[in-house]
Amino acid sequence: MRAVVQRVTRGEVIVDGEVVGSIGKGFVVLVGISVDDTEEDVVYMADKLVNLRVFEDEEEKMNLSLLDVGGEMLLVSQFTLMGDARKGRRPSFTMAQKPEEALKYFNLLVEEVKKRGVSVKTGKFQAMMKVLIENDGPVTILIDSKKLF
Repeated sequence: MRAVVQRVTRGEVIVDGEVVGSIGKGFVVLVGISVDDTEEDVVYMADKLVNLRVFEDEEEKMNLSLLDVGGEMLLVSQFTLMGDARKGRRPSFTMAQKPEEALKYFNLLVEEVKKRGVSVKTGKFQAMMKVLIENDGPVTILIDSKKLF
């Protein structure tokens, strides 16, 4: 499981001209699910996301987590994060999980984050989405549950 985590002052997802998910201060997280992901990957990602210390404390050091600041999370499924562009000019998506399985793991991630006390909004699975991100910093972190980077 891969995630692009962006610290935001606000974020929203629009599908067919309608806002389907909107947050204030927190994280917009683009999530890619791999063919070899398991529930362990989901738990790892949920723990990492809610405890990632990238919000500034009173000394202006990145020392506070989403839980510490009472932030929200907007999770957006994005299979293209599993794209492999090392060869040629067109990415291969063979490592991206099939939609029905990916949806299962995505929904598990939503529930795991909620269980940890964070308000979660989502985009719309398999829809063409416009994702509006007001990056704060900017702060962008990459996470891979297999620890490839």
